[in-house]
Amino acid sequence: MDLITTTADLSALCDRLAKHRVITVDTEFLRETTYYPLLCVVQMASAEEAAVIDALAEGIDLRPFFELMANEKVLKVFHAARQDIEIVWHRAGIVPHPIFDTQVAAMALGYGDSIAYDQLVERVTGHRPDKTHRFTDWSRRPLTEDQMHYALADVTHLRDVFAALDADLKQRGRSDWVSEEMEVLTSPRTYDFHPERAWERLKTRVRKPKELAVLIEVAAWREQEAQSRDVPRGRILKDDVVGDIATHAPTSPERLANLRSLPKGFDRSKWGSDIVAAVQRGLARDPATLPKLERPRNNSNGAAIVELLKVLLRMTSERHAVASKVIATVDDLEQIAADDNADVGALHGWRRELFGEAALALKHGQLALAIEKGRVVKVERN
Repeated sequence: MDLITTTADLSALCDRLAKHRVITVDTEFLRETTYYPLLCVVQMASAEEAAVIDALAEGIDLRPFFELMANEKVLKVFHAARQDIEIVWHRAGIVPHPIFDTQVAAMALGYGDSIAYDQLVERVTGHRPDKTHRFTDWSRRPLTEDQMHYALADVTHLRDVFAALDADLKQRGRSDWVSEEMEVLTSPRTYDFHPERAWERLKTRVRKPKELAVLIEVAAWREQEAQSRDVPRGRILKDDVVGDIATHAPTSPERLANLRSLPKGFDRSKWGSDIVAAVQRGLARDPATLPKLERPRNNSNGAAIVELLKVLLRMTSERHAVASKVIATVDDLEQIAADDNADVGALHGWRRELFGEAALALKHGQLALAIEKGRVVKVERN
């Protein structure tokens, strides 16, 4: 087994891998106690070799690895690539490109929503990977032989999975479907989380512009605090607490103390003062500068339409062997129910052809759903 611990050996490895059209990549990292992921190990493989890189080795410069990630002539294959890409973005300010995500490809081929790597390997190759070291402490040194075997298996099995999925996509004419998803995964905006956009990550629903303004400011403060201290956001404030503050907008330590979601005495801390200041900044914002709040879509007719669209989505997913999550989300369905011209993925490109047109037809009574021999079918209406 090759364990790379020096910059010279890493550079030589990357030079060899750069000669291949396709390589497989995976990372091992820790994030339980930090805001930014701690990169511990990188493993890569070509058709000819596989190697483990000790990213914590003393004096090692990972620049050759980052340059390989940016090499446009080499396709980088990941499984569930988002966190791996986020690490490269944080460390080097680049997004790996071009890439292929086997989890996304599997969804486009009907393997289910967000299938786990070991399950996908078993279904495609028949081999059951050993996941004993999935939750091992990858920051401890020296790395054991078992850890290195585990790390290498992740990228060597990935070669076979990629080959099978890529061939299946081409045979079914779905390669473009996956390419569209890769454009989202390789967009810097996907990983560039500025504090002023932190509120977008929250599932908290606010109903008034005042609440939204406070939410934006408090979420931005939490993001900055988490980044500066390099701790998880939840160590600063839980998501539901941020929503609670946005709803009640406490403008003084005394009012902050009345929130049951905060621990006793929090109002007298520096963080308490910072939160009050963030609330006050939010209330002082010009409502005209705020993002537009979506109107609630909870009327009975809209809810009934969404339920019918869910049935159509499931039927479409099963008929074409595509994970429903890839075609449309519940939020997409809610927006389609409210607006024929909603700017959602389900009404663009191959998704519109596969599902969107039928969804609009069902919404306007030009299409009906019926049960025939125990199966839901579409019925055209004049």
